[in-house]
Amino acid sequence: MSYVVLARKYRPRSFDQMVGQEHVVRALSNALEQQRLHHAYLFTGTRGIGKTTVSRILAKSLNCTGPDGTGGITAHPCGVCSACTEIDGDRYIDYIELDAASNRSIDEIRDLIERAAYKPGIGRFKVFMIDEAHQLTKDAFNALLKTLEEPPEYLKFVLATTDPEKMLPTVLSRCLQFNLRPMAPQTVHEHLQKVLAAEHVPHDEASLRLLSRAARGSMRDALSLTDQAIAYGGGRVDEAVVRGMLGSVDRGHARRLVEALAARDGAGVLATVDALRAMGLSASATLEELASLLQQMAVEQAVPGALDTQAGVLAPDETQLLYSIALHGRAELALMSDEYGALTMVLLRLLAFPPAGAPP
Repeated sequence: MSYVVLARKYRPRSFDQMVGQEHVVRALSNALEQQRLHHAYLFTGTRGIGKTTVSRILAKSLNCTGPDGTGGITAHPCGVCSACTEIDGDRYIDYIELDAASNRSIDEIRDLIERAAYKPGIGRFKVFMIDEAHQLTKDAFNALLKTLEEPPEYLKFVLATTDPEKMLPTVLSRCLQFNLRPMAPQTVHEHLQKVLAAEHVPHDEASLRLLSRAARGSMRDALSLTDQAIAYGGGRVDEAVVRGMLGSVDRGHARRLVEALAARDGAGVLATVDALRAMGLSASATLEELASLLQQMAVEQAVPGALDTQAGVLAPDETQLLYSIALHGRAELALMSDEYGALTMVLLRLLAFPPAGAPP
């Protein structure tokens, strides 16, 4: 049997398995249980957070017939009837997915509208799902408007987009909109623990923290990175493997930079940058790790005892200043051919500001 990547193997197949989108799951589940069904849904949010997955679960909920074939609309699709298994297998004739990134013209939408005139072949509802809907042309949107506003009772539209600002207001007003949120690193961390335990893959907590942060709120990205880390580490996921794969900078380097800057030790800053260059560590990743450390320091300074970190190394105003310098400095790295030279200039910028109370 061919290997199934983790992002597909652990794709949720019911609302109960969805992670990190409780507000959307609760609203849709209540609507399904009360039979208060809208004719058009719009799911928005960044990549890999579950827009297409929610669409498929919704289609199963609308068409599920239960294990014995007598079931109706439900918030808990059985997963074993022909509708559930065929939607999961991308072969259900009454669930049509259209990728607007590559099928964006008016001709594709006209074809979709023509298919809407026919009743479902085997299901209770015909569900049209348009992914990356913001990429449809203006003519295609206009052609869709009438059907989207007054579709036949057997037809449901699901639109998904990463950029709702590019959607026509006339389309937005016809849809029930749900915004799927990027997932917190802790949520991603906990899910990765369960996945790796189920896969019997040895791992440590530090590696999962790195993967959870690198995913930037996307569970699909987190699982893809985990797949990569398993291959990179030969069946094991540990901190050294993940750092090497991601090019992540160890927190110790960020601490040394903060200590050198706090002491106004320019030579120490240069020595640390040279060490980063010698190890081939990313200048951008260095500033990202530095900003993360400074954010934790600022929290500890504002709420003592909230975190276990070196809050007293810098004054609160200097912490905020250095955080801003690190955050905005990442955009400057690409402006020089030598990114480490640009990194040095970004870090030395703090030294241009004298400490409070010091003579100019």
